[in-house]
Amino acid sequence: MQMKKTVRILIITLFVSSLSFSQNRKKTTIKYKYFDENYQPISKTKFENRKRKNRFLSVQGDSIHHKILSVRAKEAILLNRNYLDSLLTLSTNKKIDSTKPLVIIYYPGKDPCNSSGIYGRRTRKKWYDLMEEGINKIKESNIVYVYKNNEGLYRKNDGFKNWIKDPKQTVENLFFKRHYPCGSFVVISEKSKFISYFGEFPKELVWKVVEVLTTKKKD
Repeated sequence: MQMKKTVRILIITLFVSSLSFSQNRKKTTIKYKYFDENYQPISKTKFENRKRKNRFLSVQGDSIHHKILSVRAKEAILLNRNYLDSLLTLSTNKKIDSTKPLVIIYYPGKDPCNSSGIYGRRTRKKWYDLMEEGINKIKESNIVYVYKNNEGLYRKNDGFKNWIKDPKQTVENLFFKRHYPCGSFVVISEKSKFISYFGEFPKELVWKVVEVLTTKKKD
């Protein structure tokens, strides 16, 4: 009888503990707040509608509870390209030629978009090889692969691309201040004009941006 009583008490305890854990999980469910691209509060409905119609990205804001809309591209002028070139030269042990365009492929860290496992190592390497070939056909360029966090990336010594850690978080601070899904890229011309693109991209888009920046008429 004592054994049966003990078992009943144990079952009841486990049930109560499970119920309490379930309730606690419900309490910790994230309730998001939604913002437009200027970090102004908007409703969830308006957020989703604008995201769909304008092809905005949804990215995390300054809090895990914040979702903000982000444009997909930005065009501007880099004030001190020589400084960036010098940092990348030190990090890559390869001279970055300031007389050529600079293309940076940026990996923000592992996320659901870049860790789906759809493409294997050889497929990804071939993709990057073709991208580089296409870039250099348009204009011979410096091409650098930079990561913020290398979780999910292949090792440097397995025949894949030579990814380097973002020196002093410079690339992140200049171009990619938020975590954009999958990865991003930026092309900087010899005249320091740049176009950055946020989120997953096809190699053809990189070619197009290189073409646009290298064939623009001088101001």
